[in-house]
Amino acid sequence: MARHNEFLLGTLEQIVLLAAMRLGDEAYGMTIRDEIEKRTGRAVSFGAVYVTLQRLEDKGLVSSWVGEPTAERGGRAKRFFQVTASGRQAVRKVQDAIAAMAKGLREVRGTT
Repeated sequence: MARHNEFLLGTLEQIVLLAAMRLGDEAYGMTIRDEIEKRTGRAVSFGAVYVTLQRLEDKGLVSSWVGEPTAERGGRAKRFFQVTASGRQAVRKVQDAIAAMAKGLREVRGTT
């Protein structure tokens, strides 16, 4: 049996991981925030995204690196993020747990 916290992720953690997975090599704070807003309609602050990314990195679910400074950012570099194998596994486990909990619930499927 899985340890209690082995695959539990908060909603924002899940959404940030999924956004980073979608963005691939283009995943950094602003693009992750924009992807979340575009796909969920949910406004998320940069601060919330960066705090969540730091928490995910501390858990080993994402890794990061600093890109080259760019002129359009006033010489500042972007910090890019990549979902690790552990991060992808955590997303799968959460999705599997949700599917198992929802299985057979008519209310979830929208049927009566």
